[in-house]
Amino acid sequence: MKNNVRILRKAMGLTQEQLAKRVGISRQSLNAIENNRMSPNLNHAFKITKALNQDLIEDVFIYEE
Repeated sequence: MKNNVRILRKAMGLTQEQLAKRVGISRQSLNAIENNRMSPNLNHAFKITKALNQDLIEDVFIYEE
């Protein structure tokens, strides 16, 4: 699953560590999500979306078949 996490995080001036703490995951997990090596579970995807001040999960995560 592709995503805009890194772009949105940097636009907010947040480090990976800061965003990871807001979401409740490790910095390593966030790094893996940003680099498309891991897809977040639904709960974490919603938390990331909210922490990035986005209304729609589709603005952060892009589903690909």
